[in-house]
Amino acid sequence: MSQAVHPPTALGHLRVLELSRILAGPWAAQVLGDLGAEVVKVERPRSGDDTRHWGPPFVRAASGEEAEAAYFTACNRNKRSLAVDFSHPEGADLNRRLVPEFDVVIENFKVGGLAKYELDYASLSALHPGLVYCSITGFGQDGPYASRPGYDFLIQAMGGLMSITGQPDGVPGGGPVKVGVAVTDLFTGMYAAVSILAAISHRERTGQGQHIDCSLLDTQVAMLANQAANWLVGGEEPTRMGNNHPNVVPYRGYAVRDGHVIVAVGNDKQFARLCEVLEEEALATDPRFRSNADRVRNREELDAALGALLAGWPRAALIERLESVGVPCGPINALADVFADEQVRARGLEVAMARDDGTPIRTLAFPARLSRAPASYRRAPPSLGADTDEVLSSFLGIGDAELDALRCGRVIG
Repeated sequence: MSQAVHPPTALGHLRVLELSRILAGPWAAQVLGDLGAEVVKVERPRSGDDTRHWGPPFVRAASGEEAEAAYFTACNRNKRSLAVDFSHPEGADLNRRLVPEFDVVIENFKVGGLAKYELDYASLSALHPGLVYCSITGFGQDGPYASRPGYDFLIQAMGGLMSITGQPDGVPGGGPVKVGVAVTDLFTGMYAAVSILAAISHRERTGQGQHIDCSLLDTQVAMLANQAANWLVGGEEPTRMGNNHPNVVPYRGYAVRDGHVIVAVGNDKQFARLCEVLEEEALATDPRFRSNADRVRNREELDAALGALLAGWPRAALIERLESVGVPCGPINALADVFADEQVRARGLEVAMARDDGTPIRTLAFPARLSRAPASYRRAPPSLGADTDEVLSSFLGIGDAELDALRCGRVIG
């Protein structure tokens, strides 16, 4: 954990108690933590968040031994780890005693799963009427699917994303495909963070806390965006189009001499410049391709023509030439290429952190730049229970003797 002095943060006045695991809830809490909130992550003693074990690869501790899985480090920066077993009555009581010291609770247990511990919204809001309590589930707090477990892969399928992702039927590799990152979890975490901040703003005006119901399915349907709009307005079921765009042409990847290049033409002027670079100006005035609507209607003919013209170009030379005339384009990078890219390096998108014991952890930067209250990187993703004694002593005034008794009773870790 770095002890460096950090500039003022946007959310330094907020405290978040995180009762969540895996990705969506931890992602929401990390967003708030990056912006300055004090986040305490409650974990099961001895095992912790499931993702601590989702490897390899694993973080290599300063001692040389394997520590947590890399997955855990992706969404648990700027947090303290409190190892408390709240299935134990004393553990549940510790959590209830902590809640009045916090502004926000984030949880992702099944619907009603925390009521038996009196850690549900009804129980905790009675103790703390100003509490903002965010529940994240697969399908929401009501409806016929409310009791079902939900996972990102499942929701990508049920929420329509996989129906529009992948190659069309009838071509090699055709069929529905999930996105390579758990985007439904991540989007849900982002919506949760935004909703929490909206609820905090509401509380500042009214003094009232509230319950936030976030679900993966709701989020995934909302994130269908223009594809859903196309269906709602046009009534036509969108199809899988590989790397093609349903509404813009040419907007896809093309094979070149030594790889692939993405060409993303957004208007007719850019298309004309593309044709000039390819020395086929006639394509820009061809009635089949003159406007974007024309190109969408005749995409197969245009793709065939462009594919033949682009195939002989070296990738670097083509990108340089297209960039020089303002045609959006770029390479398809592997992750090694991404982190070697001069723009990625210039923007500082990799952040090196270290735990107090010297364990180095490489993480990703918060992507938005706030000019007066920027994100900060104050705490490396913690080892399990690293902050248990500190949190319980500082927030609840629990002394060493009681901590020892709780640990002997396996209430804390």
